Amino acid sequence: MKKIKIIITGSNGLLGQKLVSLFVEHNFDVYAFSRGKNRNVITNNYNYFNVDITHSKKITQLVNRIKPNFIINAAAMTNVDTCELNPKECDEINVTAVNNLMLLCDKNNIHLVHISTDFIFDGKKGLYTETDKPKPINYYGLSKLKSEEIILKSNINYTILRTILVYEIVNNSNRTNILSWVKNSLENKQKINVVTDQYRTPTLADDLAKACLLAVQKKTIGIFHISSNELLSIYEIALQIANTFKLDKNLISPIETKQLNQTAKRPPKTGFIIDKAVDELGFKSTSFKERLLNFI
Repeated sequence: MKKIKIIITGSNGLLGQKLVSLFVEHNFDVYAFSRGKNRNVITNNYNYFNVDITHSKKITQLVNRIKPNFIINAAAMTNVDTCELNPKECDEINVTAVNNLMLLCDKNNIHLVHISTDFIFDGKKGLYTETDKPKPINYYGLSKLKSEEIILKSNINYTILRTILVYEIVNNSNRTNILSWVKNSLENKQKINVVTDQYRTPTLADDLAKACLLAVQKKTIGIFHISSNELLSIYEIALQIANTFKLDKNLISPIETKQLNQTAKRPPKTGFIIDKAVDELGFKSTSFKERLLNFI
């Protein structure tokens, strides 16, 4: 039986590495795209290409040569403050490159799975459904909304997976996330300030990768919210990490967002209702605490 071909962009990232491992494990013909040296732990049974997603000519050549059945776009500029300070660069990666992928998918009948974010919402409501109206309050959120609109206005087969605060234990300090940052800081006896007035439903990287696999296997069309099922403040998230790994929670100081003086605004309360993903994708609903216990 002929293998299904799949391109994974952003394959060196936290999610990208999970996707490469998962799709190789499930016997797909995997083509990993990312910048620089291949950072994936597994090195066999897939092809890696050192390519920048913004280089449309090179991406077009590779897609035309590979002729994939699916593209999973996990490449993005995600640093919220960097996006605010560099809107042109942000648009090149988060908008223009997505438009190029959409055109390639349209021309070659490729199904696009695109990763989006809770930051397309203003955070005034909390626990958003897929039909709630987006209203971004920072440039990162605006760029991701623009990319969604490009896809929605097209004629391609697509799956948009919005997610929140993706986490995993990683040792590379240059690519940190909420779990690795809190855990590593407390293990090193470092005091940390954590906000009490931002609320999220955090997402294990493995769970998001599995949602991508489900979308591909079922060829599901539409927008789906992917996250855990319990709304927590970032401070509560940090406390749960400390308790799970038996670390000193007294090193965690509660603060308000305004004390951070960040360049870009953050939505105060996002969080997702994930019923649609559970019902239509077969996504498993779990709490943050349940997922933390998997690491013990």
